[in-house]
Amino acid sequence: MDLKPDMFTEEIAAAVKSYDKHIVCLDKTPDDCQVSLESLLVKAIRAYETRGEGMRHGIALDNQVTIILSQADGSPLPMCGIYFNLHSPYKKKPHPPAPEPAEQ
Repeated sequence: MDLKPDMFTEEIAAAVKSYDKHIVCLDKTPDDCQVSLESLLVKAIRAYETRGEGMRHGIALDNQVTIILSQADGSPLPMCGIYFNLHSPYKKKPHPPAPEPAEQ
């Protein structure tokens, strides 16, 4: 089956609606999210169609979104999962270990 991005318009529309309603992101507006999702979907389709023997997934991601196309038994169309990679600005980043003093 030759996959096309327009086969997943319902999934993209639901993700954009969810993004607009629930996600606060300073990097992407909802319109930017739509463009990003469409681009990632093309990459996920390419990864899915060129996956190796025995592999069941095609994955594409950026810092905010992950799209996974998964082979579904008994269905010609893969399942499409769209996940938002959530981040909190309040989460403290771990401090790097203190450098050891140089030997003299």
